[in-house]
Amino acid sequence: MTEPGIEHVASQLPLLFTLVGAMLIVCFYAGKLIKKTSLPSLIGYMLVGALFGPSFKHFGMELFTESVRDSLAFMTQMALGFVAFSIGSELSMKSLKRLGNGIVWIIFAESFAAFFVVTGLIYAVTRDWPMALIFGSMAPASAPAGTVAVIQEYKAQGSLTQALYAVVGFDDGLAIIIFGFAAAVSKSLLLAEAPGHVSEGFFQMLKAPTIEILLSIVVGTVLGFVLAQLVRFIKNSRDMLIIVFGIVTLGTGLSMMWHLSLILTNMVIGFFLINTRRASLVHKVTAPMLEIMPLTFVLFFCLAGAHLQLAALPSLGIIGVVYILGRSGGLIGGARLGATFGHVEEKIKKYIGLGILSQAGVAIGLALIVDAEFSGLGTVTDGISHGEAIGTKVITTITATCIIFEIIGPILTKYALGKAGELGKATR
Repeated sequence: MTEPGIEHVASQLPLLFTLVGAMLIVCFYAGKLIKKTSLPSLIGYMLVGALFGPSFKHFGMELFTESVRDSLAFMTQMALGFVAFSIGSELSMKSLKRLGNGIVWIIFAESFAAFFVVTGLIYAVTRDWPMALIFGSMAPASAPAGTVAVIQEYKAQGSLTQALYAVVGFDDGLAIIIFGFAAAVSKSLLLAEAPGHVSEGFFQMLKAPTIEILLSIVVGTVLGFVLAQLVRFIKNSRDMLIIVFGIVTLGTGLSMMWHLSLILTNMVIGFFLINTRRASLVHKVTAPMLEIMPLTFVLFFCLAGAHLQLAALPSLGIIGVVYILGRSGGLIGGARLGATFGHVEEKIKKYIGLGILSQAGVAIGLALIVDAEFSGLGTVTDGISHGEAIGTKVITTITATCIIFEIIGPILTKYALGKAGELGKATR
């Protein structure tokens, strides 16, 4: 007997194929048009998605309904998997050693600076420690897809490009750890508000994010080992693409099934490959991937645009403005501070902070976790618990601010790479 869910998807297939086909063509030309204004093509892809998403449903233009977006969600996950793999395959230990310990300094400094600055500013505005800690823990999370899309579109090369790959690759893992600590402390504070509740303990709360990080690394390492063995016996580039596609899709599927970080899992696959196989073989593996990445970016950013709720922008309020300013200042200032202590070259010190502002999926995912796990915690006012109020505020604010960061992030990344002199022939 056919399951109702499968019947629903099957009934939508003609519409889905039609929308995806039309979306690819329209996005292609929208990207070309936007590029003539010196903006990255992905801005055009997002605008197309937004135009036919819920933001304009009152004008009868909503083709990407919630049902359609849910049916196409797997494309977003798959695209993120390929982006993460491409990041990992750029992180050879030799290139990282050439960049020195400065990269480690930058990753830790920008992540913790964003956390502390946003936490401090939100507390100054709200006088609410649990809410301040949660917003602070959202700040370090980045959206590597935007940065990688700009790098690949403009064929950027150089030390700043390598540094950007490393920073956006590793800071999401650190962001998840920071969130784990902050959420544990916030829960303890909320539970302490209500008499009779017993906290599950600080270290117990950290167990889930720690397991997520460790298992993601383990699964990525195992799949990376499998891929490294398989590619030794493949000569044809088309066959290579099939194997890589299969491994990355498998890594994405396992991550979703076991609630792991698909970005970290797939990044480790690429990281293992580039550090265990000679450069010529790695090039044979990644070259076919570069041919399909533009298609991946079109699908990803159009669907990202379709999820944007432009109507949420007016609801930003003072907390949203403070979050945008605090996160931007913390990331840029923290990156520069880390670069100074790490003694990296001047162009990395000046511009790397501008290339890491994009924020989307990971932050929204963390906001959804807060909304689900904090409900019912803390004191109740007007029928709403303190934890539920935090969850609602976090989702509303993060959804709205991600719109801003997803637009300005890629633009500033291109600006930074241009000022560093690392944009390739694609710009000429």
